[in-house]
Amino acid sequence: MDLKIKGKKALVMGGSTGLGFGIAKALAEEGVDVAICSRNQQNLEKAKSQIGAKAIFDIDLSTPGSGREAVKKAISLLGGIDILVTNNGGPPKGAFMSLETDSWQKGFESLYLTVTESMREAILCMQKKQWGRILLVTSAAAKEPIAGLTVSNGLRAGLLGLTNTVSQEVASSGITINALLPGYTDTERLRELGVAYEKIEAQIPAKRLGKPSEFGSLAAYLCSEQAAYITGQAIAVDGGYLRGI
Repeated sequence: MDLKIKGKKALVMGGSTGLGFGIAKALAEEGVDVAICSRNQQNLEKAKSQIGAKAIFDIDLSTPGSGREAVKKAISLLGGIDILVTNNGGPPKGAFMSLETDSWQKGFESLYLTVTESMREAILCMQKKQWGRILLVTSAAAKEPIAGLTVSNGLRAGLLGLTNTVSQEVASSGITINALLPGYTDTERLRELGVAYEKIEAQIPAKRLGKPSEFGSLAAYLCSEQAAYITGQAIAVDGGYLRGI
């Protein structure tokens, strides 16, 4: 299927590894001019050579103002922006009583404030073209809390409300905004959490972990011309892990 996005310009945050890499690769295969950013220059160089990214730059997305800065940088490097994918690393693990205020503040800046800043900057550009696609990579934890991921559980749920609210404000400008909720996917992040694969797979109806490429395929479709009527949605990619309707 031709997704009719060849020549579009995209910024994929955290696009050098894991889910971000899967999305960046899928978009690049559709002929999209992709810029990726992350904190690791070595990973960026490797990803660029693997997917043929048009631009790369390193940035710490956990710092105030970084979301706005990242979009401005991408616009400068690509000559505009049509697609924005927000994808930030998860906050530290911890039960509620073990977390100090600093953990919540850092989580808010990284998971939430960076998203709002980057969305606003991208929308300003997209409204001029009357076309745009914004994807927020969140987590299955946004719908069903995961034990030990208290900060993530609390903040990611709020991103779903943001997705639906802003999507209604910009729909008439030809801009769609959707959230993607990855379940357990074979990424570096999952390995960092130190969970036992066998235990996880037993809880998933598909009886396996997801692949970043599968996640990227859905993301690319939601960025397509064919998906122009899909907006304000939270879509899980989890092998059936979420039980809620």
